[in-house]
Amino acid sequence: QGVLYSLKYIPSGAEGRERYDQSSFIKGMLWELWNENLHIQEFVEENIETFNGVPGKPESFDLLDKLLSEQYFRLSFWKVGNEELNYRRFFTVNDLISVRVEDEQVFNTTHALILEMLKEEKFTGLRIDHIDGLYDPAQYLNRLREKANAPYIVVEKILEPSEDLPVNWPVQGTTGYDFLNYVNGIFCDHFKEEEFDQIYSRFIQGTSNYGQLADQNQRLIINKHLAGDIDNLAHLLKDISSKYRYASDFTIFGLKAALVEVMSVFPVYRTYVSKEGVSKADRECIQRVIAKTKEKIPFFINELLNELSFIEKFLLFEFDEHLNQEDKDKWLHFVMRLQQFTGPLMAKGVEDTVLYVYNRLICLNEVGSTPSKFGVSVEDFHGFNQHRIAYWPHSMSGTSTHDTKRGEDVRTRINVLSEIPGEWESYLQKWQEINAPQKDCVAGLDVPASNDEYFLYQTLLGAFPVDESEFPTFVERIKEYIIKAIREAKVNTGWLRPDDDYESSLIKFVEHLLNKSEDNEFLPAFRPLQRKVQYYGVFNSLSQAFLKLTSPGVPDIYQGTELWDLSLVDPDNRRPVDFEKRAEFLKEIKTKIESDILGLIEELLQTPETGKIKMFLIYQALQARREYLDLFQRGDYQKLIVMGSLKDHIVAFSRKWGDSTAIIIAPRLLTKLIQEGENPLGEQVWRETRICLPSGSSLVWKNAITQQKLKEEKEDTLWIRNVLNHFPVALLINEQGETNNDSEPTVDSQN
Repeated sequence: QGVLYSLKYIPSGAEGRERYDQSSFIKGMLWELWNENLHIQEFVEENIETFNGVPGKPESFDLLDKLLSEQYFRLSFWKVGNEELNYRRFFTVNDLISVRVEDEQVFNTTHALILEMLKEEKFTGLRIDHIDGLYDPAQYLNRLREKANAPYIVVEKILEPSEDLPVNWPVQGTTGYDFLNYVNGIFCDHFKEEEFDQIYSRFIQGTSNYGQLADQNQRLIINKHLAGDIDNLAHLLKDISSKYRYASDFTIFGLKAALVEVMSVFPVYRTYVSKEGVSKADRECIQRVIAKTKEKIPFFINELLNELSFIEKFLLFEFDEHLNQEDKDKWLHFVMRLQQFTGPLMAKGVEDTVLYVYNRLICLNEVGSTPSKFGVSVEDFHGFNQHRIAYWPHSMSGTSTHDTKRGEDVRTRINVLSEIPGEWESYLQKWQEINAPQKDCVAGLDVPASNDEYFLYQTLLGAFPVDESEFPTFVERIKEYIIKAIREAKVNTGWLRPDDDYESSLIKFVEHLLNKSEDNEFLPAFRPLQRKVQYYGVFNSLSQAFLKLTSPGVPDIYQGTELWDLSLVDPDNRRPVDFEKRAEFLKEIKTKIESDILGLIEELLQTPETGKIKMFLIYQALQARREYLDLFQRGDYQKLIVMGSLKDHIVAFSRKWGDSTAIIIAPRLLTKLIQEGENPLGEQVWRETRICLPSGSSLVWKNAITQQKLKEEKEDTLWIRNVLNHFPVALLINEQGETNNDSEPTVDSQN
């Protein structure tokens, strides 16, 4: 009787917390009754058995069907969510239901714990993921800034090369994917693009156009994964358009087709049209999109021109004069909802599809990247940093995150291939010939397909472990990774409909490649190039980490990347980190810095496989950042002119604040400068290469990495041979007015 009474008077859904507590109490009572009373237990089990029905007797499921039909939800096969949906999801994941955080009550409820922890100063900053999925990002950020006692807020915003963060957002900047792609790009030899196009085409026996792949796969995502969402948008648009005589004849079919055309060519993750209006940048973007769409649509569907013009009118808020406020609100709602889906479309269509299909040089296939752009010039890198110091000086600088497609040191290894295209192709041909007999034929197709094989070889070169004891684990990681990669590509298999035969044959192929038996000819043929890219990749990695630590912005060091980061996409990059090992290494490094820093550096250069050399560099650079806080947080940025025959192999810039100046020098593209086993140090390598300094510069500098002092004879010249004489990068801090001190290491310039 107590249970029945409680059920009768359970609070309504509007009284959420009380209803939840009462429901939990009733469940507890039922559980006790079931455990303590045999008659009730038998009665319940008998009813459960009756409701569950009997396979082969459809009518026996009528009771269960009636019970389920009375619920506030409809159970359906999980794939139905791609075509029919009445709620918003996180990307295309059906069981991750989005909440309406634009509702202040929802905001307060979902942010209560975060705001409390900020108040208690348990952390002092916030990293906002997937900002583009929100209904009104600016409103959310303003509310967050108002309520959160957080001095530092950054947003995960993917910016195209010509795009900037909205200036009205109250944030310090982005989470750093923009920096990642610029710094990664300078280690790719962009002059070798044509050779790589030819190598890739010859290997896959065809051509691959990035723009076409992006367009095709965004349409694929719309039709296969976001169809239900697009249907909802089309019905919303139809409801509004039916009230206007110039649009009342537009059909659902036509409006949906026009929406698909617009969304498939959208060049950025989203626009930010809101009740505040349309910014100049958004207006220009929308107008370009509509114009491009009108140019692209086939002549036989040119009747969509009217629908496209109507959508343009909508997106630009070109209201009719007679429109009442209710209709304006509906108009606004449609635009806001549409903007929430261009981001997921770009993420799923490009990031999670094309980046696994367009495999010309996969170190360029990263979150926020444009893989069709083969590298970045040093000039463009300087331009990015100059823009950043002017507008977003505290934006994050990332090189690895929980979402990157591959670890930062995997990318730097693969970048080495851009310098040696001829050697790369020679090895490719050799490996392909050796491994051809190991391919299965599935449905008339060799497994792996040539594009997957090309992808696999690059992956092995980039992620191959430096520690032999990690090899068995590496084999299993590669097997898991390659299945995820080919499913994301959606060419020969996929998440919705996996091809078991193709996948099992590919796993078999991988197992053979990584089998250490004597009859496996591949590994002996693979290791020479692998060792080479690993060797030069070390110097790329050191330069990359160093530039992150000294460029404008706040360096983001992802967990575990204090040592070599040879991880792949999630879940591989979310494995537990051995922090005890890193703490021991750091303690050892700090001790040796105090006793014999040059001896330590020599030891680190001889044993790069431990990763300690990277940790040493990070530690020294962070100590300098702490000592010269204003210099690195607020200091001006000026690119420095490099002279000499090797000028293209040096990245150099200065940071200046008040009387303090820092000179940052990092090498790149080293395969033609040094042999394997050599270090990029001293006169034998750098010869007459020099940096031109502004007049009035210091004559005496201290290298914050090696703790050496350097005295130049001319204030306007720095000789690289004197600067990079012990360590591959240099961070020089001016010692204005000082002279050489015999008690400290000093290098005298010799012109």
